[in-house]
Amino acid sequence: MQKLNLPSYSFRIKNKENKYLIFDIIRKKYVILNPEEWVRQHWIHYLIDEKKYPSSLIGIEKQLIINNLQKRTDILVFDNKGKPNIIIECKAPNIKITQNTFDQIARYNLKLEAKYLIVTNGLQHFYCKMNHDEMKYEFLKDIPNY
Repeated sequence: MQKLNLPSYSFRIKNKENKYLIFDIIRKKYVILNPEEWVRQHWIHYLIDEKKYPSSLIGIEKQLIINNLQKRTDILVFDNKGKPNIIIECKAPNIKITQNTFDQIARYNLKLEAKYLIVTNGLQHFYCKMNHDEMKYEFLKDIPNY
């Protein structure tokens, strides 16, 4: 897999029926290792190891309904009260981050009202802090530690 613009981590990877699987420490199971999953797994470890977010506050592929359509967030980090705090939209490294990507996470956030949004393809990361009261946002260099 491609080297990402994130720290390197030791992952549990296995080959089963000519498919590579990676162990997801949040879902506690092996999942198919594709480029987007590679990015997601790096972010999970980054949140826990570098930013010190408790794994118990991290949800993967959490379902939500938007305009009667089922959608899933890639990574959703909750605060201590169980409210959404950070939404992370992961793309494969070969996928360019576009306005459509920002529109996607913005639609999710209309429902979730998280404080921080992150859009990443593992090579580029965009961090945004939301101010829901003033209907504003600001781009950040990083997200705060837990």
